[in-house]
Amino acid sequence: MTLIKSISGIRGTIGGKPGEGLSPLDVVRFTASYAQWLQTNNDSNELVVVVGRDARISGPMVESLVCATLTGMGCDVVNIGLATTPTTEIAVVKENADGGIIITASHNPVQWNALKLLNGRGEFISDAEGLKILEYAESANFEFAEVYKLGKIRAKSYLSEHIQHILDLELVDVELIRQANFTVAFDAVNSVGGIAIPALLKALGVEKVIPVNEEPTGHFAHTPEPIPENLIETCRIVKENNVDVCFVVDPDVDRLSIISEDGSMFSEEYTLVAVADYILSKTPGNTVSNLSSTQALRVVTEKHGGSYAASSVGEVNVVAKMKETNAVIGGEGNGGVIYPVSHYGRDALAGMALFLSHLAKSGLTCSELRKLYPNYYISKNKVALAPDVDLDAVLLKIKDKYKEEKINDTDGLRIDFANEWVHLRKSNTEPIIRIYSESNSLEAASGLSEKIIADVKQLI
Repeated sequence: MTLIKSISGIRGTIGGKPGEGLSPLDVVRFTASYAQWLQTNNDSNELVVVVGRDARISGPMVESLVCATLTGMGCDVVNIGLATTPTTEIAVVKENADGGIIITASHNPVQWNALKLLNGRGEFISDAEGLKILEYAESANFEFAEVYKLGKIRAKSYLSEHIQHILDLELVDVELIRQANFTVAFDAVNSVGGIAIPALLKALGVEKVIPVNEEPTGHFAHTPEPIPENLIETCRIVKENNVDVCFVVDPDVDRLSIISEDGSMFSEEYTLVAVADYILSKTPGNTVSNLSSTQALRVVTEKHGGSYAASSVGEVNVVAKMKETNAVIGGEGNGGVIYPVSHYGRDALAGMALFLSHLAKSGLTCSELRKLYPNYYISKNKVALAPDVDLDAVLLKIKDKYKEEKINDTDGLRIDFANEWVHLRKSNTEPIIRIYSESNSLEAASGLSEKIIADVKQLI
């Protein structure tokens, strides 16, 4: 059993003893701490919290605990039920709510679930705010409401509002997408994308749709992270069915991966690159991605006369850097697209609409469009960590070993060599160290990763 408490929320495997897995007691304690934080930081005595969830098997159980705890703390709840993460974020704003909780473990396997916490802007809470909630949870410093001050629960769906929000974006060209007469496949990995994506495609005028793993049962047909090794069967389906493009999402639909018409991966790293190219061609400006994302975004940004900046890993850090640099588009290399004109959150649905607009305007096939961008290859690896490993000491030793290279230690350790880079950082959600490297070929990137992994293993 695993339970990980972090500034971004609480995540763990279902079951086990309290404090060892994501038990009902841990869900209640953490939800109550979040409600206490809201009460401490708001003058209003009538707090409203939006709650949404993905289709995980444990979702209904966790949802009932979260909603009951919030009402027990005196908060009114708008329960939007099965909903994507970006839908929940938008609902917080449209409801003028004080916060939101998204019940999803994102790309983690079915055994996992989590609570992701939002502020009143529908954005993830900051580091300082997360630390305060952790303090409340550790000390059980929260107080439940008296009987006449209990909150109420109201159910409402926000999918149609989210889709209309996307259709209203100036750079989403619905008519051009309709005229393109695309055949679009999608793989929803048996979660809420199976509800949201067909509705979006219908609204965009896409009539020929091939669903894969559409039914939101929570029994994921494959490992839910939308990366090539998990999409072999989906790629085969695309290649055999005369599909123009296939969209693949994770269970909460904030990450977007793309498969081209020939069954080849467009690459999740290039989802943001392609969308940014389209946005920048219409509204020149700056871009942001995190330190573990491809340098192709910098190349495309500079081509359009803008400036690129890298942030620490994590959506909240990307958003902060985007606001700081007034970026017109940003996100993460895991397929996360953040378009500020829409909202400051990764949104695979908005990403699909913008990509289809780009594809329709280009007149190219998906694979031809991919060839417009510089070829870089990222090798993504991870090394399991024992509880007693001093990662900071390990990184310091590696930093010293490569001190002659360009070093960035604002988030773990990134080492830039002449034509390639490697980034090492401890995961916020799993007991692992992630090691990402990028070079001009997959062999070179993998070789660089293997070299650094050997260094790490020797040290731990």
